[in-house]
Amino acid sequence: MKKALTLGIETSCDETSVSLVNEGRVLSNVVSSSVHLHKKYGGVVPEIASRFHVEYILEVLSRALEGAGKGLGDIGLVAVTNGPGLVGALLTGISLAKSLSYSLDLPLIGVNHVFAHLYSAFLNDEKPRFPFVGLAISGGHTALLYCEDVDRYKLLGQTQDDAVGEAYDKVAKILGLGYPGGPVIEKMAARSKNRNNRLFPKSFMGENSLDFSFSGVKTAVLYYVRGKGQGSRVQGRVKRKMAKDEISDVCYSFQEAVLDMVVEKAFQAAEMKGVKDIVLGGGVTANSRLREKFYDMARFYHNRSVHFPDFQYCLDNAAMVAALGRRLYAKGYRSDLFLSAKPNLEVS
Repeated sequence: MKKALTLGIETSCDETSVSLVNEGRVLSNVVSSSVHLHKKYGGVVPEIASRFHVEYILEVLSRALEGAGKGLGDIGLVAVTNGPGLVGALLTGISLAKSLSYSLDLPLIGVNHVFAHLYSAFLNDEKPRFPFVGLAISGGHTALLYCEDVDRYKLLGQTQDDAVGEAYDKVAKILGLGYPGGPVIEKMAARSKNRNNRLFPKSFMGENSLDFSFSGVKTAVLYYVRGKGQGSRVQGRVKRKMAKDEISDVCYSFQEAVLDMVVEKAFQAAEMKGVKDIVLGGGVTANSRLREKFYDMARFYHNRSVHFPDFQYCLDNAAMVAALGRRLYAKGYRSDLFLSAKPNLEVS
């Protein structure tokens, strides 16, 4: 393959994205989100997300090509997310990728969405070093991985119930803060003036366990809020609503409990595997408090380095797909026109 330009396509959930990447340099990365259509439902509706991809993906492709100043004839490789994700949404991106591969006689490669999130940190100037411990943390995924190379991953631990982002969304719903929950809870938590009173416990999964559980702290929030009378009725009368300061304290305590669990497990995994680098990827990595906690812990462990993606690559995007696809192609991986909505390179 003589042309180094890789076209990336990402449609795993509610973001439609196309990117053009040349030898690790992002020329364009266009993202169109349908999150505004899901707000009133309090979560992603698969059918709505799939229809949005169908309606806008060609426009996103056109804008990505225009932004990079390139044409279809300049492309040398097509990389597309083929899982995990919403099947209907994934098939939209896969169908476009297959069409381009077939009509332009281009090589095609399917990319694992979770691994692509971790690889987004490689778009930075300072790149992680293999092997490393990877933490995929988003609305749908919370998993610790031992990453030996771009094609070798071992699962160390994962959530046994809610993902971190999912727990944020559910707590935001309990507090009446809307959807998505991550940004609004982070904002409310930052306003808390009562930071010495930890209201909610962290889950304990066992001394050496690297698994996570967030349903307990979420349920603790629910019962705490019910005890305060938020939105409940007693003898036909509505009890008082929680003041904004109280809601801020709840958000702060919830966020601290969740993020402490995440940070402690990640550094525990790095210690167990004897690696120096911890790499994070996924939408929750946009949380400033998460970054602050990881950097503080890294200063305590002087021989540990923490790598976050740039903020523009935290949420679902096609640049990470294109970049990882190029690396996998260079190692000899290929897909064909039978590519389906099933992730390849599963963890062992």
